[in-house]
Amino acid sequence: MLAPLREPMFRRLALGRVTTYLGNAVAPVALAFAVLDLTGSVVALGLVVGARSVANVALLLVGGILADRLPRGVILSGASLAAAASQAATALAVLLGFASVPLLVVLSVVNGAVSAASLPAASALTPQTVPPTMIRQANAVARMGTNTALIVGSSLGGMLTAMTRPGWAMAATAVVFALAAHWYARVHAPEIDIDAPTRPLADLREGWTEFSSRTWLWSIVVVFMVVNAAVVGGTQVLGPSIADGSFGRMAWGFILGAQTVGGLVGGVLASRWQPRRALWFGTVAVSVEAVPLLLLAHVPVVVPLLVANFVGGVAIEQFAVAWDVSLQENVPADKLARVYSYDAVGSFAAIPIGEIATGPVAGVFGTAATLTGLAVLVAVATGVAALVPSIRGLTRG
Repeated sequence: MLAPLREPMFRRLALGRVTTYLGNAVAPVALAFAVLDLTGSVVALGLVVGARSVANVALLLVGGILADRLPRGVILSGASLAAAASQAATALAVLLGFASVPLLVVLSVVNGAVSAASLPAASALTPQTVPPTMIRQANAVARMGTNTALIVGSSLGGMLTAMTRPGWAMAATAVVFALAAHWYARVHAPEIDIDAPTRPLADLREGWTEFSSRTWLWSIVVVFMVVNAAVVGGTQVLGPSIADGSFGRMAWGFILGAQTVGGLVGGVLASRWQPRRALWFGTVAVSVEAVPLLLLAHVPVVVPLLVANFVGGVAIEQFAVAWDVSLQENVPADKLARVYSYDAVGSFAAIPIGEIATGPVAGVFGTAATLTGLAVLVAVATGVAALVPSIRGLTRG
């Protein structure tokens, strides 16, 4: 299972991704409570986190083009350094007392733009760092590493914000992103078509042709447009507010961490076993994401939330590994980053809507009703996906 770690380039890429995910796990927890401390408003929180998502979605296609044309390790290293700078600036604003919602929105936009540059590169680089026979194990091992980082980061974010101030947690993430840049700078895997002329419109058309010609691919993306918006809106906007009014910030960090503990266990399972129709199985499994939303709405108690998030993490990992393997086995390597960017744009496009709209909707209909509605959306979307013939029929190589 751990054989891919014997490959030096994959090992460095994995270390870079682990440190990146560690920073990405601490940052949103710290930012959420910094905004709540500053304003006490879930609407303001939705605006700040939504601004990051808007910038991320807007620039993902550009990130895909760059990752198919430039050295991917260089892109990842530069993006990590920029993320470190934006987190350091946010930490200073919060710690020195001059933070404001407009300033935090601007810094969130910078962070989202940086993430857009790195996501397609990291996903497309994995198969360049291992032999073809190790692709499934490499994806599973990489995700186990990132899930471990999310476990530590989510819990650490909750503890730091409870025991100190959110600004100190943000300062820690700046150091973590700088460390990620170090590891990415040492990845020198063979690149794809880096000498080919860059033709932005033609490149986008080629990527779109690869993306739109596969019904199973774009169907999944449409479904996860709904699922991601519902889950992120419920957990990142309403979740911290519920935590502040009930079980507390530290417990919220552990609740978030429970999902990634489940993801770690799920990664071990996915590396050793996947059903022949792994993508269909994983898509159906994602429906359990509705349960934590329902618990937040009606039973905001720590133990049930810990259990539900753990089970959800196991389920999500079955989908995530199957999805990466399906793309890497069925999409040409020289177009893979662009397909990943279309995937990310579609999957993330509605997240800002979920983040920005959830607060006002909860203000009108109530928090419990809003979370229940989001849970229904998750269940319906995954149920529809299970009925798509091309998703049911896709088998792993």
